[in-house]
Amino acid sequence: MPEALWTAPLWTAGEIAAATDGQVLGDFAATGVSIDSRSIEPGDLFVALTGARDGHEFVVQTADKGAAGALVSKPVAIPAVLVEDTFRGLERLGVAARERAPQARRGAVTGSVGKTSVTRAVEAGLRRAGKAHASVKSYNNHIGVPLTLARMPRDTQRAVFEVGMNHTGEITPLSQFIRPHAVAITTVGPVHLENFADGEAGVARAKAEIFAGLEPEGVAVLNADNPWFDLLQAEAGKAGAKVWSFGTGPGLTAQLVAFEPHAGGATITAVLHGETIRFPILQTGIHWGLNSLCVLLMLEALGVDRDTALAALGEFAPIEGRGAERQIRVAGGAFTLVDESYNANPVSMQAALATLGARQVAGRRIVALTDMLELGPQSARFHGDLATPIAAAGIDLVFCAGPLMKSLWEALPPTRRGGYAESAAELAPLVVSAMRAGDVVMVKGSNGSRAGAVAAALDALDLAGQD
Repeated sequence: MPEALWTAPLWTAGEIAAATDGQVLGDFAATGVSIDSRSIEPGDLFVALTGARDGHEFVVQTADKGAAGALVSKPVAIPAVLVEDTFRGLERLGVAARERAPQARRGAVTGSVGKTSVTRAVEAGLRRAGKAHASVKSYNNHIGVPLTLARMPRDTQRAVFEVGMNHTGEITPLSQFIRPHAVAITTVGPVHLENFADGEAGVARAKAEIFAGLEPEGVAVLNADNPWFDLLQAEAGKAGAKVWSFGTGPGLTAQLVAFEPHAGGATITAVLHGETIRFPILQTGIHWGLNSLCVLLMLEALGVDRDTALAALGEFAPIEGRGAERQIRVAGGAFTLVDESYNANPVSMQAALATLGARQVAGRRIVALTDMLELGPQSARFHGDLATPIAAAGIDLVFCAGPLMKSLWEALPPTRRGGYAESAAELAPLVVSAMRAGDVVMVKGSNGSRAGAVAAALDALDLAGQD
């Protein structure tokens, strides 16, 4: 094979066995790691996890798709490494990947809102700066983090990991796997409250677990505008972290001075380490004023120069389901779809509504909202309270789906009521029938309440795709 086409393997069978205390059952070399038989790529190591389904049932199928070998806990008919427990084996493989790349500066991002988008933006900066590695999708849990580590090439210079949680105690082991040099907590808000008896205070303490694995003299990037900043700063101090703060107040490491939205993006003015800077971004969401400062500080902490960081931010486009915009062509012109359908909570919902209220529109401002989940006993109140930011944003028409959104529906004046349905699928045709050229419609809700079905129905209206 020509040298230009040859790629060093990510793992050899011998290296996997050494990392996992396993036994080689047929030699192989893998160029990737996967836990999903449906998305196996040629050259992957398939880790046969046991859960709702036993991954061992799909080992032969993965070989047919080109898997190089498997990590298994019982003998199989393809080359493999045999271990006692495949999940523990995956964890050990992740640790080994970290330890064999001591040069890699690692970052970790968590927060109630914005952690995926901030992680992706940090990744964009890292990739501009050199050999980088990052989480894919939202692989941020007890499986996703060690899997992402296990996929990290040995010559990685910088890496960033997304870290999530639903309960106390989940982030601590993930941080200890990553051993980050810099961490960021985007914000703390009323998310997953049903799992915390002490409410947001419990969420804040759970997020502070990100400091558990921080390397000595590591940097903690914290949102000074968040009411839990003092608690987080104190916990970071206990871990020996250097705290870099961002927010709208004076005297911070990074201060947001102005966020000026315009068609297709915004211009930000900030004071960074005492120096005034001004830069463009492709995001229109108001929350991206603070997000951008969080990204800049994380990139600085991971050794990326400012020019590279700003260039990456200037080209970072909204992620699908998290603010991506599309023009949907209809009779008489087009309307704008703002797709925020991936997730929602009271903090992100208010930010999205404020953003919609701030933009210039030719037609009407319309929102289609589905239930915000995991908010605990106060769920009905959180939904009903959205009537206030909706009014402040000058929203013309509101469509609601789900039993929790019924509280918002009942709180709305009749002039703002567009339509209500029990489910997103039932709501979709009501929203579709209301759209006119010049309108801007935002679709937002928790992923579990299927807001994406409304966005998909609006997408299907596009006459441009029917030419």
